[in-house]
Amino acid sequence: MYFREAVSKRIYELCDKYNYTPNKLAEMSAIPPTTLRSTLANNVENPSVYNIYKICKTLKISLKEFFESDYFNFDKIDD
Repeated sequence: MYFREAVSKRIYELCDKYNYTPNKLAEMSAIPPTTLRSTLANNVENPSVYNIYKICKTLKISLKEFFESDYFNFDKIDD
C-alpha cells in the first residue's frame, strides 16, 4: 500500500468513528471538498500534512493519534 492509500483509509476510518461524512469533515476542517475527495480517491501523490493537521484539529486528536495506525507501519507502506 502506498502512503496516500494509508492516509485515505485512515481518514475514512476516522469519518466512521466520529460519524462525519467526508464532505462534512471537509467543511468543518476548512478543506475544500474537492481537495479532500481527491485525497480520498488516492489522486494526491503527497497528501498535505497541513490538511491532515486540520482534520486532526477538527476531530480533536493529535497528529500522533492520526498516524498511530497499522496503516502506517513501515512494513505495510510501499515506496
